Amino acid sequence: MQGPLSAWLVKHGIIHRSLGFDYLGIEILQIKPEDWHSIAFILYVYGILYVYGYNYLRSQCAYDVAPGGRLASVYHFTRIEYNIE
Repeated sequence: MQGPLSAWLVKHGIIHRSLGFDYLGIEILQIKPEDWHSIAFILYVYGILYVYGYNYLRSQCAYDVAPGGRLASVYHFTRIEYNIE
């Protein structure tokens, strides 16, 4: 099932693969390593344009896809609200 972020990326021609949602309903996307910088910038812009966007990298981790094989990176983006008065 495609979520709002994936739909927005498709609408704007950004290549990715939607992997559905985790147990908390957070959308999971797969992107190519060479697209990382572009996607990070796009997610930040998406965060400016939409209330449910992203402006903070909460955590990053990696795991072995297969023994002796590729390493996959996982990035958890979130949004931090700045209530400066």
